[in-house]
Order: sequence, then structure tokens, then C-alpha cells
Amino acid sequence: MDQQEPLLLDDKTIQEVSKLFKIISDPTRIAILYLLENQELNVGTIATVMKMEQSAVSHQLKVLKTARLVKSRRKGKSMLYSQMDQHVYGILDQGIIHINEG
Repeated sequence: MDQQEPLLLDDKTIQEVSKLFKIISDPTRIAILYLLENQELNVGTIATVMKMEQSAVSHQLKVLKTARLVKSRRKGKSMLYSQMDQHVYGILDQGIIHINEG
């Protein structure tokens, strides 16, 4: 039986994955992501639910949006935020399963 060579990731991919994990490692950002999992919300609603200042929520949403984890759309005078896609929830769910195993 031939042994396969181990697959090596290129440096750019390693850096990008590392950056993603840094972004989703913040407890506030995890909470915001789960809050937006199946709904669109504005900054004020997110701030109220999370008991945070709107400016702090806006900052976290900007980080998440830059990382393409959330998206926004304008509705009247309000900006609504929602999940970009389900990929990040798979990663987070695996983490939850892992910590609940022990």
C-alpha cells in the first residue's frame, strides 16, 4: 500500500484561516452571530438584547462585515444585519459539540 504525502496548506490559506479564528474567537462576536443566525436585526435591537452600547455593537458588526460573516441592507432609515451564510455556524457548532463532549 502506497503512503500518501501529507497535504500542506499554502501560507496565504493558513493566514486567512488564522484570521477567521481570531475574529470568531471573541465572545461578543459569537453572541452576535448566533443572534443573527435566522433573523435580520438593526443595531439598536442587537444592543438592547445584548445589553450593550450601540457604538460597541456597531464596531463588532463592522468587524464581522469586513470578514464577510454578516451582511447589511438598508430599509428606510435603518440598516438591517443578517448572516452572510451558514458556513461559520458549522465551525461554531463543531466547537460547541467538542466542549460538550467532556
